Amino acid sequence: MTPVPDPHPLLRYLHDAADGRFPAVDGRVTVLPVLPGGLSCSVAFTGHSVIATDLPGDEVLARGPDGYGGAQAPDFLRYLAGPDGWIDCLDAVLAARGAGGGHRLPRRTDAEDHPRVRRARALRGGVRVHGDGRGLVTLARGPAGRRELSIELDGGGHGGGHGRSLLRDALTLVPEGEPVFAAVSPGNARSLRAFLAAGFVPLGSEVVLRRGPSV
Repeated sequence: MTPVPDPHPLLRYLHDAADGRFPAVDGRVTVLPVLPGGLSCSVAFTGHSVIATDLPGDEVLARGPDGYGGAQAPDFLRYLAGPDGWIDCLDAVLAARGAGGGHRLPRRTDAEDHPRVRRARALRGGVRVHGDGRGLVTLARGPAGRRELSIELDGGGHGGGHGRSLLRDALTLVPEGEPVFAAVSPGNARSLRAFLAAGFVPLGSEVVLRRGPSV
């Protein structure tokens, strides 16, 4: 039998935050090992940041990041990624609980070329696609193995409460009580409002990145 790998330690921070247990507000930075698949990230909670990287921890801390936003400053993120690395956008991290039972959204097999699905498959594992006439839902394993969902409304619209209703139905795809996370750009105010109205709560912010090749 193949042994099940231990979860990445960042997952504990995320699950604790979803339960209302946050790191100490001490301005410090915790450095963890690189994420599966070689991705790195910088996650900011209130007054404390957590970084996952393959760089030595003492070297990272010597660059002077702090838990008050400094661990997501552009110059520090470029250091983490290296000159040829890739840096994703800043996202708000939100969490809710699965509703279970309903499974109201059918699987979608016609959307493999959709930009939302392609992006999910590039950065996440175990991607499943559901949806209906309102739009698409992707369920996947995100950074540190967290359960994560995203939505894309058909036509890009957000009117008529379709985003909120689609999110509420998406939560029925997740077992009751299980934490599920979402990464939402703060500038996408309509999407952010829809997630909040559907019961998601903000935990912090994150930037995912991938280090470039060593010179």
